[in-house]
Amino acid sequence: MSTPPGEYYTDERWQNWLDRIENEGIDPEDEDSARLLLNLQDDAAIAVAKILTDYDDGELDEETALSELAGVREIVLDEIEIDDEETLMLIDGVQTSLVCVFYAAEEYTAEGVASDATVTDYVGAAADAEAEEDLDAALGYCVQAGTRIIDGDELPMEVVEDLEYGLVSEWVNGLDSLQTALSDPEVVEEDED
Repeated sequence: MSTPPGEYYTDERWQNWLDRIENEGIDPEDEDSARLLLNLQDDAAIAVAKILTDYDDGELDEETALSELAGVREIVLDEIEIDDEETLMLIDGVQTSLVCVFYAAEEYTAEGVASDATVTDYVGAAADAEAEEDLDAALGYCVQAGTRIIDGDELPMEVVEDLEYGLVSEWVNGLDSLQTALSDPEVVEEDED
């Protein structure tokens, strides 16, 4: 049975995660806190993966898939109101990681798979572009890498580990969540301990 439109991800679902993060407080040095942020990210990536899977399976046409992706993107990338600056910054990091996931999903749906290079080459080009402070190009290369990951290519872990911390590493982190979601689209339980 296909997921009804608008039900891949909801405001309420996102807000439940935010409330939980705000209530529990986040310490990036603490493993459980870090896992909570990763679960927030993975949960959104899973919604994207489900839309892409339904699109690939012919259950959604291009227009509907793009509309669903836009709906999830609006929820996830909307401005957040949390008083604690550090928590806000950490959630902003998750949102940054997911920017590339949404762009890659939209690119894949509208334009298909980038075919000029491998995932590794695209990520390398993105890192080079970031080093030259050409962030638009860096994002473009990450998006192209993302279309290949959606198509089934692997994102090699050594590529991820070699990246300097910055926007490209955050975007690639999001693509890693998307890759995981595509291979194992299990729902992340909100009320797990």
